[in-house]
Amino acid sequence: MLKAHYEHYQFLSEQIKTFETHIAQSMQPYAEQVEALMGIPGVDQLVAWHLIAEMGVDMSVLPDADHCASWAGLSPGTCESAGKQLSGRTKKGNKYLRRILTQAAWAVSHCKQGYLPALFYRVKARRGWGRAIVATAHKILVIAYCMLKSGMPYQELGGDYFDKLHPDRTARRLIQRLERLGLHVMVTPSPTLSPAVPAR
Repeated sequence: MLKAHYEHYQFLSEQIKTFETHIAQSMQPYAEQVEALMGIPGVDQLVAWHLIAEMGVDMSVLPDADHCASWAGLSPGTCESAGKQLSGRTKKGNKYLRRILTQAAWAVSHCKQGYLPALFYRVKARRGWGRAIVATAHKILVIAYCMLKSGMPYQELGGDYFDKLHPDRTARRLIQRLERLGLHVMVTPSPTLSPAVPAR
């Protein structure tokens, strides 16, 4: 039985190599797009292949990134009653694209630095691991759509993007954390920068 299982494993491994070789040859006309997409954190060659196979390279068929995300099943649902949001469950969509993007988001969750890991941990702290994975997968898809449509390479915004986006909120949050530890905080704005919060 072990010999039979091992021979079956060898057969499947050879089949995988054959398919990968064929896919690599088929993707040669899109080598430039594949290389560009691999610049996105979490996107390796396999993910880039999936994106091009499912989405194509002509983004004019989709009006905007929101339509693309909806088609992939990565847009939050809008179940609402009496002005109350009941569910944020995503809608059905392209299951192959959704699966590979959530795998890419899982890879991002293991990265240390960068905009996408910062997004993942930001959502995870408020909404939980599952929604953080979906939110990150959604963002990867939006980035890929914009790159394919504009032809521009991936621009890394940095792990401190959200801190710089709302510096006053960031400063208040950090001051409050220190004060909860029993520390008295005095903040003096730097003369070279605009003050984030009033001096305390």
